[in-house]
Amino acid sequence: MAAADAAGDLGRADFDVIVVGAGIMGSCAAHAAASRGARTLLLERFDLLHDLGSSHGHSRTIRDAYPKARYPPMVRLARRLWGDAQADAGYRVLTLSPHLAMGPRSNAALLAAVGNGGGAEVDLAGRWGGGVFRVPDGWVTAVSELGGGVLDATKAVAMFQALAVKKGAVVRDNKEVVGIVKEEGGAGVRVTTSDGEEFHGAKCIVTVGAWTSKLVGSVAGLELPIQPLHMLTLYWKIRPGHEHELTAAAGFPTFSSYGDPHVYSTPSLELPGLIKINYDGGPPCDPNSRDWVSGGGDAADRVARWIEEFMPGHVVTDGGPVVRQSCMYSMTPDKDFVIDFLGGEFGQDVVLGAGFSGHGFKMGPAVGMFLAELAIDGEARTAAEAGVELRHFKINRFKGNPMGNSKDD
Repeated sequence: MAAADAAGDLGRADFDVIVVGAGIMGSCAAHAAASRGARTLLLERFDLLHDLGSSHGHSRTIRDAYPKARYPPMVRLARRLWGDAQADAGYRVLTLSPHLAMGPRSNAALLAAVGNGGGAEVDLAGRWGGGVFRVPDGWVTAVSELGGGVLDATKAVAMFQALAVKKGAVVRDNKEVVGIVKEEGGAGVRVTTSDGEEFHGAKCIVTVGAWTSKLVGSVAGLELPIQPLHMLTLYWKIRPGHEHELTAAAGFPTFSSYGDPHVYSTPSLELPGLIKINYDGGPPCDPNSRDWVSGGGDAADRVARWIEEFMPGHVVTDGGPVVRQSCMYSMTPDKDFVIDFLGGEFGQDVVLGAGFSGHGFKMGPAVGMFLAELAIDGEARTAAEAGVELRHFKINRFKGNPMGNSKDD
C-alpha cells in the first residue's frame, strides 16, 4: 500500500515509520525512510518551515574542522548526501567556502580542530588582503580549503521535505503530538495529536528539538538532560567599500574564533552589505515561553567587543547589529548528540534524535539516514561504513553520570 493511500480517509492511518518533528533532522529522516520504500508520515507541530525552533534562517556553516574526532566522518558523509539531495532536487542549498579556524596556540580544542579538519596555517594578511583580521601574536590562523561552506537552512529543510514527498511520504503540519504509546499486543506504536487524531506506525522517530525533554518526559517518564538555549543570530553592517571582499563570491571564509568569547561567522551572502557574526551561547529558556524582547542575553555586546578588537576596519558596531533573529539550541551537557532507541517499554520501536547542541544542522542528512536505519533495520549500517561510532550518542551515557561524555573528552 502506498504511503499516500495509508492516510487516505484520515481515519485509521497505518505507516511503517512515523517521524515526529519536521525540522532538518526529521525531514532528513523522513526522506531517508521513504527512499527505502517505507510508508512514511512526517508530523509537524507548527506550520511547515516555521521560525519557532532551530532549523530556520538562511545560513548554517558546514565544516569538518572539529575538535572531537567523532564528528569529521559524519560531516564528510553528510557532505556527500547534501550533494546527492541537491542533484535530485535540481538546485543548490550549499555554497562552498574555505573555513578559517583561529585562536590562541594554547587552545587544545583549536589545535585538535585544525588537525581533524586538515587545516594549514596561513598568513591572514596575505590570504585576505587589506588587513581584514587583526589577531594577537601567538594566535593560530589555519584554513581548510575544502571543509567549509554555508547551507541555506530553511531552503534545505524545504528541499528534504519535497524530496520525501517525491518518494511517497505524507507530510502533515499543525499536528502537535501529545501521546506515543505501544499498541495493544506490542505491535508498533500509536501516535496521538492534540486535536484527537491517531496514527499507527510500526516504528516512530522523534526529532522535536527544544521540545524533546517535554515530549519524552510525558510519553516515557524519562528525564533527559537537554536544555534549550535562546540564541540570537546577528547580522552586522559591513563598512562601505568593503562589501565585496567579505562575500562568499570573493572567497571570504566561514570562520570560528576560539578565543573568549567563542565567535563564529559566515561570509556575506544572504543579506547584501551585511555579515553574520555570532556568539556561540545564550541563556536557558522554555521553548513555550521565551522572552522575545530581551532573550539572547548579552550576545550582541560580546560580539561587538570582538568585532572592535578583531575586525574594526571592516564591520560597523555602532548601533549594534542591523538584524537580530531568534533561534534555539538544544544542549546536552557534553554537547554530543543523542541518536538511540528510546528503550524502556518502547524497546526499539521508538528512535530518538536530539540534543544537537547548535552544531548538528550540517550533519542532518547523515543523522536522518542513521535514524531511519535504526527504525527500519534495528542498526545503522551506514554509520559503521562511514566510520561513525554511534556509541558516543547513546542515552545511557547519562545514567549516573550527568555530564555524559565530558569525563572522557
